[in-house]
Amino acid sequence: MAHWKQRSTTNLDIVYFEYQPKAQFDSNAEVYIWDLDKTYLDTSIDSFSALFKTIFEKAFTKKNVPGTPSLIRSLSRYRKKHFNEVDFPLYFVSASPPQMESKVYEKFLIDDIHPIGMFYKDNLRNLVPKRFLFLKKQVGYKVQSLLQLRTRLSKDVRMICFGDDSESDATIYNLFSDICSRRHTENELTQLLEDLGVSYSQIDEILRLQSIIPIQDPVEKIYINLATDTDPEYYLKFGRRTFPTYNTFQVALDLVQDQRLSLEELGTIVDVLATKYGQTHEQLILSFEELIRRRILGLSSFEMIKNYFIEKNMLTYSWNSKVEPLKEKEIDQGHVYELDGMFEPWIPRHIDYINDYR
Repeated sequence: MAHWKQRSTTNLDIVYFEYQPKAQFDSNAEVYIWDLDKTYLDTSIDSFSALFKTIFEKAFTKKNVPGTPSLIRSLSRYRKKHFNEVDFPLYFVSASPPQMESKVYEKFLIDDIHPIGMFYKDNLRNLVPKRFLFLKKQVGYKVQSLLQLRTRLSKDVRMICFGDDSESDATIYNLFSDICSRRHTENELTQLLEDLGVSYSQIDEILRLQSIIPIQDPVEKIYINLATDTDPEYYLKFGRRTFPTYNTFQVALDLVQDQRLSLEELGTIVDVLATKYGQTHEQLILSFEELIRRRILGLSSFEMIKNYFIEKNMLTYSWNSKVEPLKEKEIDQGHVYELDGMFEPWIPRHIDYINDYR
């Protein structure tokens, strides 16, 4: 295989690999953005030792976050069936180095996953004394990557974003949303990016990219995998659009509620979690009920999913949630945005990005 530099394009420390150059990515109404470590793969790059271990790990030994390949394949099948999409609009944004790309791509092939493109972080350029600070700083890199991707997509695109709580993914996706929507003045944004540790060269590039993208908020939903057991209540400051989850099953439940996944595909994911990862029906039902308690699933979705679980012998007819589900209040094109009695905003007017109270 050719050297990674021959197969990619680079802008500052951002390296982009295009896997399906003929895909009509600029016409998709919805695209899916996935982080890699602790969101798709159960790996860690938090330290130099963990990073080097991950780099030299064989593709077939890399472990997934339970159920993620099945979820992506289910989403792909659903969209091909209902939207006649030839290529599933999937992109990855990873803080891993591009030297890992060939093994990660091999892992995708093993999992039967076919992303359109993927961003990597070229951290070798940060291995100089004056740039050591940026080795573990991800906000500037990921925000710029998302903005570069935004320039390639349709004017009214909606982005379904997946990250985890080990880095700053909730901050990154929400800040990207703010930048696209012009919720901050240029001076405010510059100061905020400086406070978040973004380099001056990256700030300039972020502002340049902002100037050429549509004034439109493309971020539809943000799923955060609680890989390090952060309290889900921490994420309330980002609004209800940001949804922290304990497992892939909870993501799938919410996607069913928003009519982005069918009950049949939910059943496929349940079977994988049970047979491959040993998750019992009792454990999955506890996760289901936890979403009722957190006021994520509305009444109609609850009843539909409950009846399906009864058909699959996961529940008895007499079972009911200990917490009464709330009725759906605001639904647009099948997507649920508000439940009765819930007053937290979908997107807050102001998000405190600087103070992290976890």
